[in-house]
Amino acid sequence: MAALRAAPKVLLHDHLDGGLRPATLVELAAEHDVTLPSTNPDELASHIQRGAASGELVRYLEPFGYTVAVLQTQEALARVATECVIDLAADGVVYAEIRFAPELSTAQGLGATDVVDAVLEGLQRGTRQARAGGQYIEARALLCAMRQESRSREIAELTAAYYQAGTGVVGFDIAGPEAGFPPSDHADAFAVLREAGVPFTVHAGEAAGLDSILCALDLGAHRLGHGVRLSADLTATDADAVPGGVLLGPIATRVDVADITLELCPKSNVDTGAVPSLAEHPFYALDRAGVPVTVNTDNRLMSGTSMTQEFGRLSTQFGYGLAGLERLTKVAMNAAFVPQALRHSIITEHITPGYAAATRNDVC
Repeated sequence: MAALRAAPKVLLHDHLDGGLRPATLVELAAEHDVTLPSTNPDELASHIQRGAASGELVRYLEPFGYTVAVLQTQEALARVATECVIDLAADGVVYAEIRFAPELSTAQGLGATDVVDAVLEGLQRGTRQARAGGQYIEARALLCAMRQESRSREIAELTAAYYQAGTGVVGFDIAGPEAGFPPSDHADAFAVLREAGVPFTVHAGEAAGLDSILCALDLGAHRLGHGVRLSADLTATDADAVPGGVLLGPIATRVDVADITLELCPKSNVDTGAVPSLAEHPFYALDRAGVPVTVNTDNRLMSGTSMTQEFGRLSTQFGYGLAGLERLTKVAMNAAFVPQALRHSIITEHITPGYAAATRNDVC
């Protein structure tokens, strides 16, 4: 496990309000008069993670009621963003895109720009502190709109403004319940993004199936948040006839040909019931078929996970060694919403030498 912890990692799908430190949640809840199931950080984490592991998306989402409730001031937002970056850097993450929905933190008077400014300040502070401690990391932000609400165009315009200003916001996402809320309902928001040249990802193929993925592709998504149900468009076949022994259906072929990257989150996908178990997760099948896949945490608090633990699961369940994990890490870095020069720099200066060092000291 030491080699996995030391291995450089790239994280594309991590929700700010799903990754609070339990102790921080307890402290902020006391400050904001938010009632929690427990004020003991360990007991609170256990309570949240038991519910998350129920296999029911509704129970998985319940703890967001606590985290969103305490993220209503700029101080709290900046603190949580700072701690997020420090925690990821300590886990070996060299590049991270942290996503959050500004509209969820406006219940007590903050404007959307106040929220974004606070999070960006926190990401920058966390980056400085991590680097001062000898841990390299680059952290960027994705702004989320909630698909069950009506502010997506506003958030898209906000994203475009920050993106064009080069402030650290590098893209857009639409999150929230898939069933009954197709991304096509927000076509005007995606038109704004396309016009402004803003890259975007779409939560699709997690709680809904291939139709959700197809809709995201039609809107121009550069990546798919989860996309795990793309496996329904794969068919096992003769390995001698088809490379990898997996035949791609029309939607999977479209994803593959367009190089649309999947932001898979193995532990979370099991927790929410998107897949029955890790053994049945299609990560390896999709990878073997040539679909661009990446490994992510989704919500580190709710799923009780980290990138090191996610790497460990892939290693144990599917036999990924350091060479395979390095390849996946480079796939993720090349799919990041930052300029090619920075992607290349991180790969050549941090990922490649980092894996060489991890391999020399492999004590897994």
